[in-house]
Amino acid sequence: MQAQYVHDGKHVDFTPDADVPVGSIVIQGDLVGITKRDLKADLLGSIAVEGVFDIPKDPADAEVYTAGQKVYATNDGIVTDVDSGTFYLGKVVANAAATDNFVRVRLSQ
Repeated sequence: MQAQYVHDGKHVDFTPDADVPVGSIVIQGDLVGITKRDLKADLLGSIAVEGVFDIPKDPADAEVYTAGQKVYATNDGIVTDVDSGTFYLGKVVANAAATDNFVRVRLSQ
């Protein structure tokens, strides 16, 4: 049997157990995606696994992020440069100052 094309893979199916608001980071094992619209519990939706997103960082985090830097997501959907106990998210595409509230990230798997 040969492989069959299904879709471009920019989004993958996701059925949440509970309502998930737009912009939420969804972690399924090593697969990390972001909701582009509100998802209702027990209804098939999708998460984006490609694209560029402004992702919040902890306001107490005075880190500076630079383009090309690898970043990770915490369980609560905050971007961090700590790679322990977190999930690989992607790479920074625009420098973020210590005072910025968001980091612009290109999702990578």
